[in-house]
Amino acid sequence: MAHKRGKKYQDAVKQVEAGKVYALNDAVDLVKKIDFAKFDATVEVAFKLNVDTKQADQQLRGALVLPNGTGKETTVIVFAKGDQAKAAEAAGADVVGEQDLVERIQDGWMDFDVAIATPDMMAQVGRLGRVLGPKGLMPNPKTGTVTMNVTKAVSDAKNGQVTYRTDRDGNVAVPVGKVSFDADKLVGNLKAIAETVVRARPASVRGTYVQHVSIASTFGPSVDVDLATFLD
Repeated sequence: MAHKRGKKYQDAVKQVEAGKVYALNDAVDLVKKIDFAKFDATVEVAFKLNVDTKQADQQLRGALVLPNGTGKETTVIVFAKGDQAKAAEAAGADVVGEQDLVERIQDGWMDFDVAIATPDMMAQVGRLGRVLGPKGLMPNPKTGTVTMNVTKAVSDAKNGQVTYRTDRDGNVAVPVGKVSFDADKLVGNLKAIAETVVRARPASVRGTYVQHVSIASTFGPSVDVDLATFLD
């Protein structure tokens, strides 16, 4: 049985012109206008890419710091010892630990958004792969979360860093801020992620790389956007 959408959603959909591909500024204004959540909803952008994720060189994965932040308080943990642990604490990490932190997570504690580790800790952190991997929380060099520069990694995580990666079907979805953001701040964040995704085009991709782009708030309908207006 098909899921029936509520009246507020139906009313929102009516304000999106069927088949229209909007300019970026117009799309952002519309997404803000038609959002009906009772909380400050997240705005997300989704790219449909012409990539074959079965090919290792066509899997995108990385991170960037959004110029206007995410509007979200980020809880950061760091697996480190000695001077690196002190540096992580000084940079504002919420929890810093070694084996004790590994065991705490093994016991079920998951109250954090980003996990960072120094390379020498990865042998211990690796045991958490089954727990952290499915949630996208496993430290990874490609997203800057396995590093000796914990000061920068913590600062980036606290200041609006988002990660991106292709799913099985070649889609990339990234949160870019809150509905309450000024439109120009959302536009700035959207342009930054679009430029990053376009720049990350694998050399082996043929034909149109970005096939479709849309933005939406947490519960709102998606609005299709013209890629060219992200990059002008």
